[in-house]
Order: sequence, then C-alpha cells, then structure tokens
Amino acid sequence: MKTWRIDTPSQTIVLVQKEGHLPFVCYWDSALPHTENLIHLAQSTQPDIIGGMLDDLPLVTLSPQAGSTFQGQLGSTFRTADGQNLFPNFTETFVEVDEHKLLIHCTDTAQNIAMSFEIIAHVDTDMFELKTTAQSTRPIFMEWLAAPVLPATQHGDHTIEVSGRWCGEFQFNKNPWTAGARLRETLSGRTGHETFPGLILPELGTTNSQGGCFGFHYGWSGGHKMITEELSDGRRQVQFGHATDAHSELITHKQSAPLYVTYSPNGLNGLARNFQHHARTHILPLSADEHPRLVHYNCWEAVYFDLHVDELKEIATRAKELGAERFVLDDGWFGSATKGRDDDTSSLGDWDIDVKKFPNGLTPLIEHINDIGMEFGLWFEPEMVNPDSALYQAHPEWALGSPDQLLGRHQMVLDLTNPDVRDYLFSKIDAVLSAHNITYVKWDHNRVLPYPLAAQTHGYYELLQRLRTSNPKVEFETCSSGGGRIDFGALQQNQRVWLSDSNDGIERWKMLHNAAMWLPSDVVGSHVGPRHCHTSGRILPMSFRAYVAGSRHMGFEMDPRELTYDEAAVLIDITAWYKDNRSWMHSGFVARLDSSDDSQLAEMTISKSSDRFAAFIGQLTSPKQILARPMRLTGLDPEAQYQITLRNPQDACKTSHGDVALRDGPLTLSGRILMRQGVQLPAVFPSTMLVVEGQKIT
Repeated sequence: MKTWRIDTPSQTIVLVQKEGHLPFVCYWDSALPHTENLIHLAQSTQPDIIGGMLDDLPLVTLSPQAGSTFQGQLGSTFRTADGQNLFPNFTETFVEVDEHKLLIHCTDTAQNIAMSFEIIAHVDTDMFELKTTAQSTRPIFMEWLAAPVLPATQHGDHTIEVSGRWCGEFQFNKNPWTAGARLRETLSGRTGHETFPGLILPELGTTNSQGGCFGFHYGWSGGHKMITEELSDGRRQVQFGHATDAHSELITHKQSAPLYVTYSPNGLNGLARNFQHHARTHILPLSADEHPRLVHYNCWEAVYFDLHVDELKEIATRAKELGAERFVLDDGWFGSATKGRDDDTSSLGDWDIDVKKFPNGLTPLIEHINDIGMEFGLWFEPEMVNPDSALYQAHPEWALGSPDQLLGRHQMVLDLTNPDVRDYLFSKIDAVLSAHNITYVKWDHNRVLPYPLAAQTHGYYELLQRLRTSNPKVEFETCSSGGGRIDFGALQQNQRVWLSDSNDGIERWKMLHNAAMWLPSDVVGSHVGPRHCHTSGRILPMSFRAYVAGSRHMGFEMDPRELTYDEAAVLIDITAWYKDNRSWMHSGFVARLDSSDDSQLAEMTISKSSDRFAAFIGQLTSPKQILARPMRLTGLDPEAQYQITLRNPQDACKTSHGDVALRDGPLTLSGRILMRQGVQLPAVFPSTMLVVEGQKIT
C-alpha cells in the first residue's frame, strides 16, 4: 500500500494505492497533523464485509473502472473503433510529487491506454484544482471522462445543487442523499441557466457561518455532467465532466476541465471566501485593484432597438449627471449594406455600422460620451447569425445544425469549430474595436446550441483570446441571455458577468445572494432598472434597487429621463456611496448572513483586512410577528470593538417611531455582541434595504 498527501492551510487530501489498482482518495477534510500516520489512516477507513457482499469492496478510485466489479457509476467509458467496450486494467503507476502538486500516471500496457490525474494545491486561496487526462496509442471512442473522482462526506444528509431559468438564475435546491445515482447534465452546449456547474455538500447542522462543508465548481463553459451517488454499502462519490458530445469521434487524447474543490470548517461562507478569492487571484484576467469597476450605463431597457444619435447623447449626458462613468451601446447599432437591425429577426453576423441610424458612424456619439467624461462600450453577439442576414445568405454552411432546425430568438449558432468562421468574426469585430475608442465589450449568447459540442466551446475561447490579445485595453463581459454562461472557464477571458436579464431588485437580490458562493462582488454586474420592471412588472423603491446594484458592480439600465427629482437624488447619493466604497468592497469578501426571520435576506461585504464592513439587510416581505428579529452579523473579531452606523435611517417605515438607538447615531459594540445578539433595526416596509456600516476601532 502506498500513500500520498497534499495540503492547503485548511484541508488535506490523502491518496492511497493498493497494488494493481488506481489510487483513491481515502481522506478529504480538515487539515491533518504532519505527523499523521497515513498507512493507519488508510487502514482505519476500511469498511467491514458482511453477508450478501463481495469478498472485498471495489474501490471508489480516481476513475472507477469497468471490469473491477465496481457497481456504481464509472469514471470513464472507452470503446474500440468497432464499438467494443474497453476494460482497462491500470497496473503500472508512477507518481510525481511536487511541493504543491501531485501528478499520478497510470498505464494499461496491454491496451496501451494511460490516464493521468493532476491535483494542484493553491495554498494562497485554500483551493484544490483537479484534472484528468486520458491517452491512447490508437484512436478510440472516449465517451465519458470525469475529473478526478472524490468521495462525498457521509456526515451530511443532503446536497445543495444550483438550478435556474431565464430571469431566475442561481436557485439553490436541497436534495436528500438516497441510494442510487443522481445525474444532472447540461445538453444546451453552454453552461446554462438551468444547471450552474457547482455543488455544495454540507454536513449535519451546517449553516452559512458554522459547520463543515465541501464545495465544487467545474470550470467549463460548454455544458457539464454531474453525478452524485450513494452506493448500497453507504459510500458516496461525486463526478464532474463534460456533457455528452453529439460528435463522438475516434480520438487519442481527452482532458477534463479543471474541477475546483475546497473544504470549509466554517460554514458555507468559508467555501464562498475561498472561491471568491481564487477567482480574483487565479482566474480573472483583470482585477479591481488594477482598474476600478466603473459605474455602467446600458441603454437597452431605455430604447431597445430604437436608436437615435441625438437622443443617445441626451441620455448619456443625463446618466453622467447621475454618476455613470461608462456608456454601453447595446443591440441594434449594426447591419449590412442593405438592412439594419430594428428587431431581433435580422442582421446578426453583419457587423457593419448601420448608416441609417448612424450616418456619420459611431464616432460622433463616442466623442460626445468621451467629452463628458465617460468611457464607451459596445454590445456584440458574435457566435450567432440570423437567417435574415447577408452573412447567412453568403454562407449558410457556417451555421451549426440543419437548415430547418428550430430557431431560438430567430437565430442560429455559427460553427466556431470552423477556422474560417473564427477568422471572419475576428476581422469584423477587430475592425470596429480598432477604429474607435471602445474600452468595453458586452459579449452576448442568446440561444442554446442545436446539440452539445465541446469543440464549439474551445472555438469560443480561442476567438475571445485572440480579440483580447489584439485589443488589450478592452474589457469584456460575458452575457448569455443573462446568466447562461457563467463559470471559471468563461471568467478566464472576461472581467464581468451579467448575472441575469432581470433587473427586478428582489429577484436579483436572491440571485446575487446565492451566486456569492462562487463569484466575487467586483465581477457581478448589477443594474438599477426602470421604475416599472420589464421582466416582472413590479415597481420597487429606488433606494432598494440602487443598494442591490451598489452591492456589486453597479450600473443603470433605465431611461434616466423618467426619474423624478426624488428618485434622481436617491440614485445620485447611493452611486456616490458606491464610488467611495468600491475600492475596499471589490477586494473584500461577501458573506451570507443566517437570518432568524424568513422575511429577510441579508449579507455582509467584509474588507480584505477585516477592519470594516457593510451589511445589506433586505426586508423582502412582512415579518410574521410585528417586528423583524435582530440580524446577527458574521466574520468579525469577537474581542474587537466596532463602531456601527445605519446609513439610511430615512428608509424606515413612516409608522416607525420607537427609540431605536442605531437610528439616532453610531453605536460601539463588540464583535461578540454583533454576532451573538445581533443588530436591532427600525421597522421597514417590504422591499426595503437597510445598510449598516461598521469600522473596527483600533
């Protein structure tokens, strides 16, 4: 028996290899002492054998194999060119050990198939990164390849999966562990609103702020397959890999995407801290420390396709007065020589400026925006084409799928596996970016693929990387009908995500709250939408909408001319507050608060040095009792003193007239009081956000 260990500050993975078998993980949990006897540890995990079982338990290895009498889901599936199933027997293993990396090479010399498992310990972010590679000396079908398979804790009774829909992304679902396998697979060809590639495994009693839990994220933008399984003997396993590819081809090499995993002894917020820190440190191409997250103004929900230069200038000037720092021209600015885009039925693929809407090009609008002190950004949807377009008429063969396929938003998907398509898109987009002072691109993706195709995702990565190299000063945002393509693979090429097409403050607050498990605040775009929300029909107070936006990367997306004097004053004030605080908030950490009152949904942004915080307490509905319960804070030093201030006491309801101390001025309380007793707040009506600011007293 051989053993290896790999550590980050808070966790340890121990691997064991029994002779003639692939290695397996016998321990993944809190950090072990360096003196731990790993042989004894491995022996201590050996379950008993009783009647009705095999003489030994088939191992849940890094890739459970067919032919080993393993009765669960396999970690890989290979077939020969004539369709025969392959049953590799990996008898040779060689392990490369580095200070923060294990590379395990396993070979079946008889069938000339090799598998490699890479485990990297990111000590600075308390994160493990895992990847599986399979190779064959002859072309074979590699139909399924999971990233290194991990055991799931046996001290929890449920998993937390992420589902969603358009305008309702990042919904958490608790699923009880039961006998058998649960499979979730995204076959849309993109990450998907429906199944974000993340998983949380809490232990019994775990909350946002306490208890043990395990977090997973598969960093891939092309759709994934996730398997959680409880075997009949009680052991559990978790697998992540690419979704089933529609084009099964004979290949000699296949690699999983990175699987990012982390353990926290401090509740879900411990996972969130690690994922947020890792995204900033190792994933994002540009951090907020290098470039402040500018306040956006996006014109989409103000004018849609109805673009007029003079009106856009007027809107930009008003947005600047409200505090916007960047103007983003959304859909409708382009077309062909004969036809512009006045709705979503035409012109995708024809990336020429519409001379009817912009007779002198984009330059007069951009110059006006620059003259008033704003940057300029532009919307593209490069991967799509309308059948009613000059491009499709010239190259119908460039579209994925059959000509009579079901359309989505009147459009088809361009084949990015074709280098001619990528070259065309690069030349058209690069020409626009090179000819104008454009510092930002909103990159949209508004329909699913006709079938899942991993090579399409690689084409997307290649095209975007090429454009970024050619235009290093341009920041990119990933949008896919909102949150349809958000993952660490996409974030390696983008500075910002558009979380959802919903600007409804209540719905967005719920989504932001859950997305914080993986996404740092500076990455997530959040806009103040129109008074009458276009996706929910709801009307919410300006203060609530603005604080929801100000908790992340703030922007506006309404017609600023619709605002009343009072609404504008509130927006100007909160936008100024966002600018004053974004430098520390966008390097800090978002922690979810455990509320004792179901009517509230709350979180804190805590600075990197933990010396200040802003708590956002959202009152979504009326409490069951007369008053909402006190809100406990988290992540503070229990022995330290904090001066806390209610920033917006004016948002208390008109009937509130009690002697609530925090409403009248700052209080000084210990971290212990704030985390155990909590903060007593004035009564508010539903759809109100109270903001409590705190500063450690040194």
